[in-house]
Amino acid sequence: MRELLSLIPKPTRYLGIEEGAIHKRKDAVNLHLALAFPDMYEVGMSYLGQKILYGIINNREDWWAERVFTPCVDTAAVLREHKVQLATLESDTPLSRLDLVGFHVTHELCYTNIMYMLDLGGIPLRTVDRGDNLDIPIVMAGGGCTLGAEPLAPFMDLMVLGEGEDLMVELLDVLQQCKKEKTTRHEFLRRASRLHGVYVPSFFEFKGKDQPLVPLYEDHTAPARRVIPDMNTATFPVSQPVPFGAVHSRLALEIGRGCTRGCRFCQAGMIYRPARERSVEEIERILHETLTSTGYDELSFLSLSTGDFSALKTLFTRTVDRCSSEQISVSLPSLRVGSIDDDIMARMAGIRRTGATLAPEAGSQRLRDVINKGITEEQLLLHIRKLFQHGWQQVKLYFMIGLPTETYEDLDAIVELCRKVRCAAGYVKRLNVTASISPFVPKAHTPFQWEAQIPLEEIKNRIFYLRDAFKKEKSMRMRWHEPSSSALEGIFSRGDRRLADVVETAYRKGAVFSSWMEHFKLEPYLEALGEHGLTYEEYIAERDVSLPLPWDHIVSGVSKEYLLKERQRAYDMAITDDCRYGSCHLCGTCDVGKRPSLLDRITPETTYQNVLNRTERDQLTHEPETDERGNVIQLQTESSAPPQLAEELGNKAVHYRIWYTKEGPSIFLSQLELQAVFEKVFRRARLPMTFSQGFHPLPLISFGKALPVGVASTAEWVNIYLREHMPAQDLFNAIATAFPKGMHPTRIELLDFRRVQPQAIAEEFELEYCGAPERLEEFKAAFATFADFEIFDWTRETKKGERTVDIRPIFHRIEATDNGYKLTFDWSDLYVSPLKLILAVVPEFGLLDFKLTKTAQHME
Repeated sequence: MRELLSLIPKPTRYLGIEEGAIHKRKDAVNLHLALAFPDMYEVGMSYLGQKILYGIINNREDWWAERVFTPCVDTAAVLREHKVQLATLESDTPLSRLDLVGFHVTHELCYTNIMYMLDLGGIPLRTVDRGDNLDIPIVMAGGGCTLGAEPLAPFMDLMVLGEGEDLMVELLDVLQQCKKEKTTRHEFLRRASRLHGVYVPSFFEFKGKDQPLVPLYEDHTAPARRVIPDMNTATFPVSQPVPFGAVHSRLALEIGRGCTRGCRFCQAGMIYRPARERSVEEIERILHETLTSTGYDELSFLSLSTGDFSALKTLFTRTVDRCSSEQISVSLPSLRVGSIDDDIMARMAGIRRTGATLAPEAGSQRLRDVINKGITEEQLLLHIRKLFQHGWQQVKLYFMIGLPTETYEDLDAIVELCRKVRCAAGYVKRLNVTASISPFVPKAHTPFQWEAQIPLEEIKNRIFYLRDAFKKEKSMRMRWHEPSSSALEGIFSRGDRRLADVVETAYRKGAVFSSWMEHFKLEPYLEALGEHGLTYEEYIAERDVSLPLPWDHIVSGVSKEYLLKERQRAYDMAITDDCRYGSCHLCGTCDVGKRPSLLDRITPETTYQNVLNRTERDQLTHEPETDERGNVIQLQTESSAPPQLAEELGNKAVHYRIWYTKEGPSIFLSQLELQAVFEKVFRRARLPMTFSQGFHPLPLISFGKALPVGVASTAEWVNIYLREHMPAQDLFNAIATAFPKGMHPTRIELLDFRRVQPQAIAEEFELEYCGAPERLEEFKAAFATFADFEIFDWTRETKKGERTVDIRPIFHRIEATDNGYKLTFDWSDLYVSPLKLILAVVPEFGLLDFKLTKTAQHME
């Protein structure tokens, strides 16, 4: 793929040269595999699971795990046009030449993307078509979806159930041994199936709808989810690839796994039990090492329910001072109502304050009791009042529609609850409230796995009903998840193996990126259902509790009896308390007295239980201060005042210009990506950067003219202010080895920071022809002809429409060389992308036919 980077959009998605990326020699490893994420780079690089496995596997010198993501449709078209296979990032190896390709399956709408990647990678889609030797890569899947991913069964050689840190090492050991012995593919799968947490779909026979799967081997009848009992033993990647742009470009530090709140709609809350916390000391160690190695400017404490971490206040207060001193923001996602106290809110407001997000899930207390949300309206309004007191002005509330037993009165309650939230601060100030609405989708291994999903038309009716109600309200707005997308999710969330044909057929009809609204189409799936004799209605219908479910042969750890009991408690509107701080409810996951866990024992000594830092949460809450009229008193004089930047962070002690090269693969970094790269380079080098003021303080870094993507340079610069004096040589030494491949500093120039710095008015370039040798003379002739013109009008598209300019004066010098030209561009009157200028002169040639390198800049 690498030779085509000039032709594809956002080529940095495929470079593999990020800080933390691991490169090895192919001939020095015994196993070469890809960790495949079935979505675009920007999404996949936000996923912590891939980073964890990437670090663990690559710690073995004889194994090499690379990354691969789903290419966009334009890139796929280029690959197909040039007959090039999808390849890994780090070594550009086609997927078909690897030993194993492992997919991270995080949601059901990515199924067709897996087909898309296998197809582009030259790997047969179905297990039965891969033969019985190990020459074709093993195709496997892991992630939360694998506990109910029967629609993927015919495409996967095996699936990993649960947590894969230890299991992947065991599995790769087996694969390495089998390749050494040159066993059959079937023999490898037999050996792999004996590992705790491995599921081999082909070892179960599908008998038809509502029929249990029949195991073919007595030692592989009920594969169970793998769990790491102690999070302090779970590896965390302190060194990890730092993305060139991602949906969440931040350090996601996993502080715990599992949630025992028991929300009856929540699959993650059931299949990731028990609740296990890392110790505060271990988290602090990981935090220090990872921030130092990555250079992130944002930290997020990650878990299913971060606010339920028993020592959150202790952890947060220990962490926030260091982060504040380095202008690193701290976020706490997955917060429940009432899960953080006033001290934490005050510290968060002092670092970086954005909108707050809470999830009541339902508008009425009756329906919140049905789903076991465990919060009251009073608790929600108290939380909102405290947010306002600490300076928050915007609140987003998540709700679901179509929950079991929901009525239109419950929809009205959503609007009424938002009204109360809007006015929670009193009559002096209204908060801005956004209600985010998502249709309920019943999930496997939950108490609601038997429930019906409301039909697509009814989803639309309820959304439009709410939309009309919100239109009448001030300071309230509504956003909603696409109904058709939720309908498709409803088909696959409880699907059986009959849907495998639907997945492949829908892919053949062009269904890819189904979780992206700009690509989403429901029609290919509905057509595929019809072609295979299936209907949408049967998959969203209520399930008979007496009939087997497609995933009954897989052990999640939570018993079916417990789920049925919780389903009945939902209809009784009975609350089930969090067993983390209360009594055990015998769900089946933990060892309780003489009743063992349903999960497999990894060793005879293995035990499963909730593991917390403290037996009680270390937080206290109280009512916010109010005036005599009951209005909440804000703690800040100006409600819109930004968090205060520490005075020393704004000092300007010295101003430097760093000259650097940009060659090799780094030529594909855009200017926007470069800015993020430099900030992380400077943070890893521990430079005392100067920051701006405002809501989002940023390092005072500036650049010259943006170098077009695909153009090399030996004469680029970036300016930086430092708040402390630092000798130029010390600065050079600090950053010398911190740059991406193809970039390195060449010299440091001291600037006068009391005046505006000069910019380039002319730049020199070397143009090298690298196309077909027989067309070199044609290429040079085009330039020779152009050089004879006194005027050369060129029309280009701008934001204001077409614009025609004379570009001949820009070419100040055109000097022929053996294989191209030396050019000097004069920017005195007009700046145009040098690449566009070249293509204007040689319109019969393309980007693969030449290489352009900037060699000098002349300042005004």
